[in-house]
Amino acid sequence: MSHREFKDTLYAQFSRIGQAVASPTRIELLDLLSHSPRTVENLAEATATSVKNTSAHLRVLRQARLVETRKVGTYVHYRLADSEVERFLSALQSLGRRRLAEVDQVTNLFLHSQDELQPVTLAELRRRLREGSATIIDVRPRGEYEAGHIPGALSVPVDDLKKRLKELPRSREVLAYCRGPYCVFSLDAVKVLRKHGYRARRADDGLPGWRLAGLPVATGSEQERS
Repeated sequence: MSHREFKDTLYAQFSRIGQAVASPTRIELLDLLSHSPRTVENLAEATATSVKNTSAHLRVLRQARLVETRKVGTYVHYRLADSEVERFLSALQSLGRRRLAEVDQVTNLFLHSQDELQPVTLAELRRRLREGSATIIDVRPRGEYEAGHIPGALSVPVDDLKKRLKELPRSREVLAYCRGPYCVFSLDAVKVLRKHGYRARRADDGLPGWRLAGLPVATGSEQERS
């Protein structure tokens, strides 16, 4: 093999990763799988994509070795291949924020324009947890919470929030986190909380950022921990 053949072969392999993430839907699928394993049907619903197209996207991700499968009963569950994929996804998003002005523009247009209060950083969230000076709620679906969550956080999926407001003390500020900096669940949650008289803010990042910072992650339900 010549030097040129070596380089061509090597970079062709690297390009498989680039080709795999050259789709908005596939990036979103990786983002969803960073929270918990999911079936094709669940992923299709979450991304508003047909099951057939979702399966095709997952096949590309699997061929690039970014996701793996595990059969549970009659269902096939997809998951990230390993923590390196999660770090790659985080680095891709960080690079986009630094190099693409459009990322900030669309974020400001949608998220920041609807929330005038400064989001809580993960460092502040951790400090408030230690102090016990705030109620921390995880507003993702319960399955994602059970797969991994910030220790001490309560599972209050955003769809259940209105009927569970009485569980949250009004004497403390409520801090909501969800999937990451672009997740809208926490935005919807603080709107509901403020409407009902709570002091509430959303976190500027979510469980993946917490985990990548090397901070402890708990698993299971609240009942299992008690």
